[in-house]
Amino acid sequence: MSLYNRDDNLPTSLDLMSSPSFRLAYHDPDLMNQPELRSVRLMMEAIKPELIFDEMEIDSTIVVFGSARISDPETAKRHLDVAKMSLEERPRDRRRQKVVEHAESLLELSKYYVMTREFARLVSEECKQDARRNYVIVTGGGPGIMEAANRGAHDVNYPSIGLNIHLPREQQPNPYISPELCFQFHYFAIRKLHFLMRAKGLVVFPGGFGTFDELFEALTLRQTGRMQHIPIILFGKKDYWDKIINFQGLVDSGVIDAADLDLFFEADTPQQAWDFIKRFHGE
Repeated sequence: MSLYNRDDNLPTSLDLMSSPSFRLAYHDPDLMNQPELRSVRLMMEAIKPELIFDEMEIDSTIVVFGSARISDPETAKRHLDVAKMSLEERPRDRRRQKVVEHAESLLELSKYYVMTREFARLVSEECKQDARRNYVIVTGGGPGIMEAANRGAHDVNYPSIGLNIHLPREQQPNPYISPELCFQFHYFAIRKLHFLMRAKGLVVFPGGFGTFDELFEALTLRQTGRMQHIPIILFGKKDYWDKIINFQGLVDSGVIDAADLDLFFEADTPQQAWDFIKRFHGE
């Protein structure tokens, strides 16, 4: 019904002020969520972290990627124990057998949680001596390898960043992120932008689809010269990555050049990775 259909029933000022059209545009959630406002939302997601990073005087970062499913050894051992107890109830249950197999694999991979935490601790401990904030650890903000990296920085009371993403199954921020640097994104593209904008190193631990996506996007940007020259370091190349991805096969098939294999490096220890990053940047 129109507000002006009857002269004897004109709206009051309060009626007018409560109308959705009266809201300030940037305070109107219905407006902000319209498809036509997508470009504005993208711009806001890009600008908000940028302003905070500048305010916090964060000059550069080291990005840590890896699986959300790789937990600390103690947690992985508990999960395996529970899986084995379940299997004992039905020893021939193939599904339960697979759960045990996966739990055993994740327990083996839990060593990378320890390495991630130590790597982030080494970086953060050394960078505390700098007046500016360089080589700040940044992760996807979730559990697993991401938690380990934020935890390593937290161990030495140095800030770290978590770039969380809004997902159908909600991702909760891990508790080791610096609260003032804990972000949530809706758009993967803007999140990826902030991963790489200030990056002076990319350290990749074993992971799944999400880790692959982030790794290969960075490799593509480096291959095409569309981002700064930074070291991309793979942890567990022989134990994990070479079993999962046949890098040499890509060269042999002619779909990449042999020189493209020089876009990434490998490390076996946290100290080795950190020393390599410093040498790469002449420090």
